[in-house]
Amino acid sequence: MNMETLKNCPVCNHDKLNPFLSCIDYTVSRETFKIVQCASCGFRFTNPRPEEKEIGKYYQAEEYISHSDTRKGLVNKLYQIVRNHTIKEKVKLINRLIPNSQPQAPSLLDIGCGTGEFLNACKKDGWEITGIEPSEIARKNAENKYGITPFVPERLFEISEKKLNVITLWHVLEHVYQLDKTIEQISRILADDGILIVALPNCDSFDARKYKECWAAWDLPRHIFHFTKKDIETLFKKYNFRIIEVLPMKFDSYYVSLLSEKYKNARLPNAQGSYNLLSGFWNGFKSNLLAGKNENGFSSQIYILKQN
Repeated sequence: MNMETLKNCPVCNHDKLNPFLSCIDYTVSRETFKIVQCASCGFRFTNPRPEEKEIGKYYQAEEYISHSDTRKGLVNKLYQIVRNHTIKEKVKLINRLIPNSQPQAPSLLDIGCGTGEFLNACKKDGWEITGIEPSEIARKNAENKYGITPFVPERLFEISEKKLNVITLWHVLEHVYQLDKTIEQISRILADDGILIVALPNCDSFDARKYKECWAAWDLPRHIFHFTKKDIETLFKKYNFRIIEVLPMKFDSYYVSLLSEKYKNARLPNAQGSYNLLSGFWNGFKSNLLAGKNENGFSSQIYILKQN
């Protein structure tokens, strides 16, 4: 395995990086990976990490549901049931932000569109859609199920017109190797009055602190960056974006806590695959409850941004 080590913080470029946490990849490889924290701005990221050309094999698991749509296991079944509801809510959100009453259909680019469920819902609602997806399996699933043909990531940098009304990254930015290059391109192709929507796990949340190295949303090595609201503000300010609204993704706390219980149990001797469902649901509920009372935020959050 070829690994690469970053010498500087991707957010502030500071060169002092402190060890933060070591986590096991429970989804695919059972390898251990490390997270470091910038001594200046506090940003956390996976370091060292697999080279970009090597990362694909860490997505090759049926459990990786954004690519495979598997319904195996209780947690994945719950995810699929709730996803139908969350997709409807996402469409409502973009229609609120960009009212669909223009002479021509509003345009949307979904980066990391997976198997195309969100894009399909937008298309049905009258949006002009484009999708970007690195996984060949997911692209084929999107085409077979919905007749949608997502582009490979390289096509993002071939878009030249500054006309997109909405660009979305639903749990995608944490996977993106070319972080600055991607955000810079987004700033070029988003319309002047356009909206950028970025959904991310929040490593300041109660469940992140509760489960520590077993927190499922670390998801190493697939997640190479680990964001808080402060990190998003700092990173996007470099590209003249500001946060105009932050929304919770309340189901994620339950999903992540249930998976985290599973991972925690997997570390025990003679673990048989069972895990504490009640504890997972309780910690998911508690995470949402506490998020409404403090500034640490929800397990996952939607950041809505505009350019200045």
